[in-house]
Amino acid sequence: MTFPDMLQIDYLLTACRNGALTPTDIVREVLARVHAYASVDAAVWINLVPAERLLARAAELEKRPVADLPLYGVPFAVKDNIDVAGLPTTAACPAFAYDATESAEVVRRLEAAGAIVIGKTNLDQFATGLVGMRSPYGQPHCVFSAKHVSGGSSSGSAVAVAAGLVSFALGTDTAGSGRVPAAFNNIVGLKPSRGVLSTTGLVPACESLDCISVFAASAADAWRVEQLAIAPDAHAPYSRAMVPRRLAADTFRFGVLRQKDRFFDGCIANAALYDRAIRQLVELGGTAVELDFAPLKETAELLYSGPFVVERLTAIADFYHAHRADMDPTVGAIMDGATRYSTTDVFKGIYRQHLLKQVADRMWADFDVMLLPTAPRLVSREEVIAQPVAANSMLGTYTNFVNLLDMAACAVPAGFGPDGLPFGVTFIGPAFSDHDLAALAGRFHAAAHNTSGVFRNAVLPLVDNAPVPAPGNVLLAVVGAHLKGFPLHWQLEKEHAILRATTRTAPDYRLFALPDASPPKPGLVREKGFVGPGLEVEVYELDAAGFGRFVAGLPQPMAIGKISLADGSEVCGFLCSEAVARSGKEITASGGWRYAKL
Repeated sequence: MTFPDMLQIDYLLTACRNGALTPTDIVREVLARVHAYASVDAAVWINLVPAERLLARAAELEKRPVADLPLYGVPFAVKDNIDVAGLPTTAACPAFAYDATESAEVVRRLEAAGAIVIGKTNLDQFATGLVGMRSPYGQPHCVFSAKHVSGGSSSGSAVAVAAGLVSFALGTDTAGSGRVPAAFNNIVGLKPSRGVLSTTGLVPACESLDCISVFAASAADAWRVEQLAIAPDAHAPYSRAMVPRRLAADTFRFGVLRQKDRFFDGCIANAALYDRAIRQLVELGGTAVELDFAPLKETAELLYSGPFVVERLTAIADFYHAHRADMDPTVGAIMDGATRYSTTDVFKGIYRQHLLKQVADRMWADFDVMLLPTAPRLVSREEVIAQPVAANSMLGTYTNFVNLLDMAACAVPAGFGPDGLPFGVTFIGPAFSDHDLAALAGRFHAAAHNTSGVFRNAVLPLVDNAPVPAPGNVLLAVVGAHLKGFPLHWQLEKEHAILRATTRTAPDYRLFALPDASPPKPGLVREKGFVGPGLEVEVYELDAAGFGRFVAGLPQPMAIGKISLADGSEVCGFLCSEAVARSGKEITASGGWRYAKL
């Protein structure tokens, strides 16, 4: 069986369910890719799980039913400041390294779901940096240019996903380490709300702010991983339960930078790409609202000039005092700077942080989410070597404040400049908005670009919104001319239908453009054993009377039946005679009617 460029979770799971793949096949493919990519970039990994151990893990999984394990055979990477039993944890500092006897709680939960750890990835030492250049194990580079940085501190994790070596990777995010590398390598970086993923087994950077984050090809894959990893942990001091906060699904307001606050460090192309991202989000139903960036900027400055740089030193204080000479020079200098602050300075900074959080919390009355650039621009390795601190500080312009203000964030690709280098934007929401934030970011990613990583042909699954109708109401999935913005959508509006979700079908559906249809329409056909991308659908809720009137007005060959969604649930939806559908042009690879080129 041919593997896709990006090892997306749904594809692997469906292939395993259908008997087309086994975990052993997946492991062998991943090992081949890792070996081949080492000739492109040898600095992605610090330690790999031995091949024989990986194959034994695969064989163990093959004794279990696929349906029992939501990540059955899915390969992933782990940033090397997170413990994996049987491998060293280095935090990119050989003098600090120790052999982990137990896996971090998040790793343990993902392995219990069937995922396979491939190895430990490179990082900026002690997760201190946004550049990916502060490691004695080499410096991973951007997947699009060996002259440019990968971003950090979760450098190896981002590259491993973007190069198609694994399905997802764990990073960490204190100041943007789970978002900046995502932007620089054209993938998704989901930074959960603080405390919803356990930090037990994580080498702390700033323990009160640290989040384990997820890199993936799509927001759907990233959310799936976060959802499986969520659990309160009595052993993690900042752990807390997830209490989901819902965002508007159909029409919504999003905060954007005022012109005077837009800083791209001279990169005109990125300024234009940010403008384009705003327009694209408006096309998805959003209303742009200008925000005051000043309190966010002031908050960001607290991270490296006050209490939180002292917290960084606190995390490794004993090691620092005994092994200062063994540290990366730039990281060591940052820790040196922490010694200048007094206890009074620390508390003044904390008080200021809390006041600024009150200001930021009031912003959510004006909009539902923020849409910001992930970073002003991608920098070259030479720039970082020449100005290691200044370059790093610039990269944190739009990320450093997020954890300080208790927000969730999802970074997604947003296009390429004329130089072929990627640009990304980040959706930022209040704490516990993780699911809806990922869903909106995923809609934007799929509608605007349909690309991920170094490859330009990845079809992106959408985040399942798990719609539940009111008693007596009906859920209806539409796939073509009834989509919002298309010619027959008025028929749904007439019946006061409410959009409940944008998601995808199960992977075993094909889509065809019906010949001579007016207006143009697709036909949806299910084929047992077929493994496709899943087709984008919008799920609407109608009352029973409205649903009856809607169905009564459908002409041939349109019909309503049950269709399966990506999460395994069934809803009413449009079906078509296979003979009629196959007389038209197949457009399955487009991922949906909205993206088809007829």
